[in-house]
Amino acid sequence: MTERAKSSEGSEMRILVTGATGTVGKPLVTRLLDTLAQVRVATTSPQTARERFGNAPEYVEFDFERPETWGSALEQINRMFLLFPPAVGVTPVREFIDAADRVGVGHVAYLSILGAEKLPVLPHRRLEKHLVRADLAYTFLRASWFMQNLSGIHRPEITADDEIYIPAGDGRLGFVDTSDVAAVAATVLTEAGYENRTLDLTGPESMDFDAVAAVFSDVLDRRITYADPSRFAFARHMYRRGVPTSIIVFMGIEYSIVRLGVSGRTTDDVATVLDRSPRTVRQFVTDHAELFSEN
Repeated sequence: MTERAKSSEGSEMRILVTGATGTVGKPLVTRLLDTLAQVRVATTSPQTARERFGNAPEYVEFDFERPETWGSALEQINRMFLLFPPAVGVTPVREFIDAADRVGVGHVAYLSILGAEKLPVLPHRRLEKHLVRADLAYTFLRASWFMQNLSGIHRPEITADDEIYIPAGDGRLGFVDTSDVAAVAATVLTEAGYENRTLDLTGPESMDFDAVAAVFSDVLDRRITYADPSRFAFARHMYRRGVPTSIIVFMGIEYSIVRLGVSGRTTDDVATVLDRSPRTVRQFVTDHAELFSEN
């Protein structure tokens, strides 16, 4: 039997993944299962996660807002992937970090937002500061806007109305594929040398949504436009779609930042960690074209 991977302290590498069924969590778990680490999936629905990942990982019922679930999630864990769910307040996540610190989790890879250091009131930045104060190593994964938002929450308008319905003005973004974010996270959690560092994760090119719409039009061979509604019209539309209020508020803040023109920079961090170029928007749309087929 092959010996399992060891942490820097020589103990078995045991990694807890929060948000394991999310857009970054799913590819991250899949990648970690190809390593020698023991992976524990923390989820509100272990059975659903098991149907996704099979019997290889450990499963534990977990909820940031139910501290009684934290002990079994953290038992014997020495590394952790942590994210901030917009529907959960800062306080439960901050208290969970304290619990991880108390039981000896050695390294936390925290999924944050590109530019968080410039926005002290942003929940992600408040949690970054808390991690710095805690007695554990951290790596901040400050990711740009996910390409998967286009195939996720914004997909209905693309498929039904042939438009990208986002109130981002002419702001530019270094769109990043969550598969690249997951690959970086897996490397950070299983290899030494990333402790107490910040990685800014972007795609290879800075684009506005008019340029993204042009890529969609070319790949899908039908005209896709960028609508750019007002923030009020966007919030009303999403509310009528049934999107939770907390998510609408978060998106409103996010797109207000994009409109300011401060989110368009790109970096080489993905390429440096993975030793390859990050995926492009065109690659993403091409690979997922069937998701955007007309209804």
